[in-house]
Amino acid sequence: MALLRCIPQSSTYLPKIRGFRMHGTKAAASVVEEHISRAEREDEEYADVDWDNLGFSLVRTDYMFATKSSSDGNFDQGYLSRYGNIELNPAAGILNYGQGLIEGLKAYRGEDGRVLLFRPDLNAMRMKMGAERMCMHSPSVQHFIEGVKQTVLANRRWVPPPGKGSLYLRPLLFGSGASLGVAAAPEYTFLVFGSPVQNYFKEGTAALNLYVEEVVPRAYLGGTGGVKAISNYGPVLEAMRRAKSRGFSDVLYLDAETGKNIEEVSASNIFLVKGNTIVTPATNGTILGGITRKSVIEIALDLGYKVEERSVAVEELKDAREVFCTGTATGVASVGSITFQNTRTEYKVGDALVTQQLRSILVGIQTGSIQDTKDWVLEIA
Repeated sequence: MALLRCIPQSSTYLPKIRGFRMHGTKAAASVVEEHISRAEREDEEYADVDWDNLGFSLVRTDYMFATKSSSDGNFDQGYLSRYGNIELNPAAGILNYGQGLIEGLKAYRGEDGRVLLFRPDLNAMRMKMGAERMCMHSPSVQHFIEGVKQTVLANRRWVPPPGKGSLYLRPLLFGSGASLGVAAAPEYTFLVFGSPVQNYFKEGTAALNLYVEEVVPRAYLGGTGGVKAISNYGPVLEAMRRAKSRGFSDVLYLDAETGKNIEEVSASNIFLVKGNTIVTPATNGTILGGITRKSVIEIALDLGYKVEERSVAVEELKDAREVFCTGTATGVASVGSITFQNTRTEYKVGDALVTQQLRSILVGIQTGSIQDTKDWVLEIA
């Protein structure tokens, strides 16, 4: 498979990273960190991007990172290569049996020029958990983080200016080895690429309007709803298409067992605010344990709010004062209305509300404008 190629050492390829040599993840990262000074951060050039009009679509960056597992399940050191297509055997596990996981995290540029990652260890651990469920080899937490760091450092000019967005990172783990019969692939590839992004929804920062889907469930008990499997997303596309054709932002799904409890939106978790209490569906195997979700819960508890993780009946939507969604791509997004059985319930949006308070603190920590007392932020440059 012609996938893993070391990048040339010419300064044409990495003009700001002098002495960069791909001898291994730790060596490469230490060399990069050593040779990028504070002065270079201030003087570096940005990629030719209209930063004021970024959406959430793929922007081709310079490099991607990849590594493959050996027969014993261990991954090699990995390499950076120019961003581009990859080759796969037609019998690869990802193509035939859906052995694949995705992750999502962001690199932020602070006002002081630092580039920061938010809780990448949790993404790494979630991928390991998903790999166990899908019978896949997985990189170690350290290997995952090093691959992400190398991807960001090699694509540093694509990290948007402060306040203009972030570099969205997409780690992939998939069965690249061939198997004709139904079986786990003999080889796996871990790959990381990135794209500068800003708002996930076309509404930008405006409040979302959700539609409760009553026919198509997102996940079933005993399935893979609790892990970030690629197979979780294709089945929701039809429900999303129908909702968006009617003017809604996204779909809120009900549980498959009873059809009476809310679970999550297509790619984000959901919260209801009732006075001093914040309620969110419990992660019981059908709901993805979001990293933004977990972080918002911790921030809310620190602020003195009561947080309930439990089954949430769809009827409770009528009792909420505020509703918001959380996710790496979405951030903390206000919900303006939810429509269920042709009845539209509207919610409070705007400044001086719980949603905005939580969003401001989270973004402040992510971008370095608020002191990180929880050791959530990893400075990589």
